[in-house]
Amino acid sequence: MVDDYTRPMYDVDRSSDPGPNPRLLWTGGVATALVAALVGLAGVVVIRGILHIPVLGPSRHGTFGDVNTAYLCVGAAAAAIVATALMHALLVTTPRPQAFFGWIVGLVTVVCALQPFTTTTADLETQIASSLLIVLIGLAIGTLISGVAASALRRW
Repeated sequence: MVDDYTRPMYDVDRSSDPGPNPRLLWTGGVATALVAALVGLAGVVVIRGILHIPVLGPSRHGTFGDVNTAYLCVGAAAAAIVATALMHALLVTTPRPQAFFGWIVGLVTVVCALQPFTTTTADLETQIASSLLIVLIGLAIGTLISGVAASALRRW
């Protein structure tokens, strides 16, 4: 009989670990995609309609902007689905998946939020507003998928 004190730390049997509940994880991921798209839309309405900052195109396109607003919303939803797939993969393959997920989502959000500052034709207020909108979308995706993953692990 091998006692627990002599067993190496890396010899961990995870065969009894059920992993995440895929149904809960992916339904939460789809709900997060909807929220991310709506955060993008609400952000555009606030920035363009209330603050009168021409984010995602010239102000002549009105409060909702032009087709770029639709691209933003679809891109936010797609990012949430990709984040769900990433979380699923991390949950079944890595130790401390929440930590890795947080770092990955945080760094991707930073890179995306810096992108508006590479556009030299936009005003500084437009660049800042665009960056803040991207950060809000990234925060929504990161926090919601982390919460969904925790729920998917508990109920399985």
